[in-house]
Amino acid sequence: MVTTSAKSLTNTWVSATWDEYLENIDNPIYKKAKSYYYNNEYRIEMTPIGNDHSQDHSIINHAVYLYATIKGIPLNGKDNCSYRKAGVFAIQPDLSCYIGDNANAIPWGTGIVDLNQYPEPNLVIEVANSSLADDLGQKRLLYEDLGIAEYWIIDVQNVKVIAFKIVNNGSQRIKESQVLPGLEIARLTEALQRSRNSNHTEVGTWLLQQFQKSKNNL
Repeated sequence: MVTTSAKSLTNTWVSATWDEYLENIDNPIYKKAKSYYYNNEYRIEMTPIGNDHSQDHSIINHAVYLYATIKGIPLNGKDNCSYRKAGVFAIQPDLSCYIGDNANAIPWGTGIVDLNQYPEPNLVIEVANSSLADDLGQKRLLYEDLGIAEYWIIDVQNVKVIAFKIVNNGSQRIKESQVLPGLEIARLTEALQRSRNSNHTEVGTWLLQQFQKSKNNL
């Protein structure tokens, strides 16, 4: 059993077996926490979600749904959904999406998504306000090994989107989404920048114009 104090268990990676991980996250004090398990370590995140994190989360979420709708791309999004591959992986990304042929892969009524039974999401998005180093580091390695097709990091402090495609257990920076074809990552970064001085309705109107323009140019 892990005996580390509850305080030191949060927002850091702790060595543990899978059973120890399950035992610790079952503690009622972690009821509202996010958790990850990878490479015989787990991480519990209890950092309060403030205004900046939540607003960037919201605008990127809206941008993804809006783009998929305009382009007619089948998509189902998950907000803070939990995924597990027993004994190996556990993830709870800020946003995740099943896209294209996978859009309806997870049936209604499913709780924690069992990745031994269902496919992994096509797109995973982490919003990094105070966790950028970890999102670029250990979590990036986790998503590489898990085989997520595409991984985005929303850098709240530097107001930009960092996007990777994942192939053969490695990741490579991209300027255009592969799972949402034609979506320029720079457009998402500009949406974030605009949101610093404009409300989400105004940013959404701008995004709608940009996405419709790109559709008409096809």
